Amino acid sequence: MTRRISLSVNGIPVEIDYFVQGLIDHTVGGMVSALERIGEIKHLVVSLEGKKVAIILNDKVLPINPFANDIIRNTIIGMVSSLKEVNQINKLTITIGR
Repeated sequence: MTRRISLSVNGIPVEIDYFVQGLIDHTVGGMVSALERIGEIKHLVVSLEGKKVAIILNDKVLPINPFANDIIRNTIIGMVSSLKEVNQINKLTITIGR
C-alpha cells in the first residue's frame, strides 16, 4: 500500500521516519476504522486543537462522540509527544493519504 503521511505540531511540520509513519498510519487509521460505517480510508485528516478532535474522512466531516474524541486525542497526544522534536502540543494535524 502506498501511503503519504504528514504531521504538523503547532503549525510546524515534523519530519517523521518510515517507522513512525507506519505507526501513525496503523494507529490513527485503526481508530477511525473502528468507528461505525466509515468505509475505505483514501484520505484522512485528523486535527486536534485544545481538547477538540476533528476528523475529515474522504472529504467529509466525520462526527464523533465525546468518548471517541477523548480516546483518539489521548492516543495521538501520547504517540506524538514521545517524538524528540515535539515539546508542547497546542494544535496538531495528521494527514494520511492511501
